[in-house]
Amino acid sequence: MESSSLFSSILKHKRLMCTTTNTRIPHLFTLLKHCSNIKHIHQTHGFIIFTGLDHDNLILTRFIDSCSSLGFSDYAFSVFTHHKPRPDIHLYNTMIKALSDSPSKAISLFNNIQASGLRPNNYSFPFGLKAVVKLSAIEMGRQIHCQTIQTGLDWDVHVLTALIRMYASCARISDARKLFDGLCNRIKHVTLWNAMVAAYAKVGDLNNALALFECMTERNVISWTALISGYAQMDLPNKAITIFRKMQLQNVKPDEIAMLAALSACAQLGALELGVWIHNYINKYGLYTTVPLNNALIDMYAKSGKIGKALLVFENMKIKNVVTWTTMIAGLALHGLGREALDMFFRMDKVRMKPNEITFIAILSACSHVGLVELGCYYFNIMKSRYEIEPRIEHYGCMIDLLSRAGYLQEAQQLLMKMPCEANAAIWGSLLAASNIYGDADLGECAMHHLIKLEPNNSGNYSILSNIYASLGRWREFGMLRKMMKDAGIKKMPGCSYIEVSNRVHEFIAGDTSHLDFDRIYQLQCKMIEQLKVAEHVQNEHFELFEFDER
Repeated sequence: MESSSLFSSILKHKRLMCTTTNTRIPHLFTLLKHCSNIKHIHQTHGFIIFTGLDHDNLILTRFIDSCSSLGFSDYAFSVFTHHKPRPDIHLYNTMIKALSDSPSKAISLFNNIQASGLRPNNYSFPFGLKAVVKLSAIEMGRQIHCQTIQTGLDWDVHVLTALIRMYASCARISDARKLFDGLCNRIKHVTLWNAMVAAYAKVGDLNNALALFECMTERNVISWTALISGYAQMDLPNKAITIFRKMQLQNVKPDEIAMLAALSACAQLGALELGVWIHNYINKYGLYTTVPLNNALIDMYAKSGKIGKALLVFENMKIKNVVTWTTMIAGLALHGLGREALDMFFRMDKVRMKPNEITFIAILSACSHVGLVELGCYYFNIMKSRYEIEPRIEHYGCMIDLLSRAGYLQEAQQLLMKMPCEANAAIWGSLLAASNIYGDADLGECAMHHLIKLEPNNSGNYSILSNIYASLGRWREFGMLRKMMKDAGIKKMPGCSYIEVSNRVHEFIAGDTSHLDFDRIYQLQCKMIEQLKVAEHVQNEHFELFEFDER
């Protein structure tokens, strides 16, 4: 039996059975449990009115919460505004929470609490402050902070945590720290410490985040995760993994968020062994693999060179969202499997999963990897016409890269002129790289003129243009460019590489001798070079003998 017909049967049965309030309420809760679409919501609302339960604040609180969980917040708000008896604080809180995607309405409703003669409680303030964060309305946040003091709830852990998060999210990290430092030690619950560590991590101040973390006398998985996420988000994956390993040594079991952060770091580094360990850990302990966690596994495997494993995770997923499909398409494109990426997009379209802006970046990148210029132009054009997605600078960048790689330099420049926004360093970098491939010094000079303004200290750009001059025999310009680099103090950035050994990622920077095992590595490298020379000598002798026999 389909869900709609099943719901109708339950509804019909409950109407016949309900005779008293004591029996109506449990039956209503059964109906709410089975709601799965707007039709069910309408029928349940009708049942509430039919049975006279529409004047009960508790019933409406549960109904509004169900509407919100199914994504029908507007309908819930309509029911709330037409509610005749005065709403209590619990109903207000539930409605404010339901309006999380409409922060202006949420704040307006929060302000109406006291106007209605009610007193906000320790749930009202966090919900109101969450709306403030979405709007970055710092002044409104300060007003709510004053209200917490007036109501005596400025010492509540939940309220304080919300205030710290609000100040940090509104780029007032000093105010957040001032609030944190002003608390008595007896009130510094681990939740508050976690909020402050996360606040520092959010703004990229990892030194203060680590210093505060090390001062904590009590830590939980959230404390560790805040630090791991901070390092991963700041493109410091090696340090993120180091913290993750320390957490393991402290016998702290990682949760989904911790593993998401660790997998993100693994993907950045290509740390396959650790990524596989996390996957095995999930399977071993039977942890619930959420869609975001599976998406992170796909991303990790794809970026670690195991596209087959990424596809296996993808195909085994029962529920996929737009991020799942986009991550898989991007992974295939990364491996040069452009046509397979486009086939995946076709499958995505077939199951009626609507693509987003990121999906088209992945699609255009796939076209660029295999030189499918016409197909790339087609997808670029249907973004707006079919999917109503306005091309952003990233999409223009992909198209210019596609045209440039294929040698359509004039078309790439024409598209650049049509862009509704200023070109960024990535776009000019694509044109500079293309000018190097196709020996177009004029285009290279034009691109370099803009890159000097956008990335004045990027030595790679100077190197590419100097290579163009050298390949064309323009040694005068070559010398002038090298002199310009020297006068500006621009030095070539040393290369670096990562290698994973026994679940530990080691970083090596060109010219750096600070690694603990540097001497052993250097000696082993010398032995390898000697063995290669011997092998080459033996191989040459073999070829000489072979040539002599042939003669």
